[in-house]
Amino acid sequence: MTTLEAGRAASAGTVVIIPAGAFEQHGPGMPLATDLIRAEHVVEQVTARLGGRAVVGPSIPVGVSPHHLAFAGTVTLSTSTFAAVVREYVDSLHRHGWRKVLVVTGHGGNNATLTAVGQDLLTSHPDLQFAWTPVTPLARAVMPADLSEVHGHSGEAETAQMLHIAPELVHRDRLEKGTTSLDELDPVARLSRRDGHPSLPIRYDRLSANGVLGDPTVATPELGQSIVDTVVAGIAGFVADWLAA
Repeated sequence: MTTLEAGRAASAGTVVIIPAGAFEQHGPGMPLATDLIRAEHVVEQVTARLGGRAVVGPSIPVGVSPHHLAFAGTVTLSTSTFAAVVREYVDSLHRHGWRKVLVVTGHGGNNATLTAVGQDLLTSHPDLQFAWTPVTPLARAVMPADLSEVHGHSGEAETAQMLHIAPELVHRDRLEKGTTSLDELDPVARLSRRDGHPSLPIRYDRLSANGVLGDPTVATPELGQSIVDTVVAGIAGFVADWLAA
């Protein structure tokens, strides 16, 4: 877009969708930018479905990843810095007339901060509607029943998405199992993997020696397409309803 096109899009009441990711280890077989690559792909697909009613905003390439710092290449923002970046993106867009902003985050470590930012915006920008969504959790209905007992980061689902979206960036010969069962974890690490609350943040080097949770060697591009298609349909449906509300 040029500034002229951006002005017309803001005046038309479009939704701005911002991809957010992370720059962190994804095991020995996938790129550091995996979370951003997935978020950007989903956002592009969502906006394509919405036929001009939504536009792609500027990406946020680095997220909140202190739990991955034991692994080389990981770069992190503090929660306060990440929150400030999101708020200043939103403030700039709001200045030009946008009133609906959606952040699609490929990285779960960003979730808590996005929730806090949304609360703050209720008072600082009362005429703005701010929403955010993760990626993979929207596709629970299509996840296979035989996932590893411990799965998630760089595991079956994330690897499948990358095999569908950007197979050329996946080093298939380096994919290897990580932690796949609770028995492999020490008592504190085991507590951190329980569903629900209390929530117990923990470093990933305590969870997995190679940074992987699950078994990426069994991932397929077909599963990845099913996950992505489900996520895109869910987000596009939300935005369509949001615009009509």
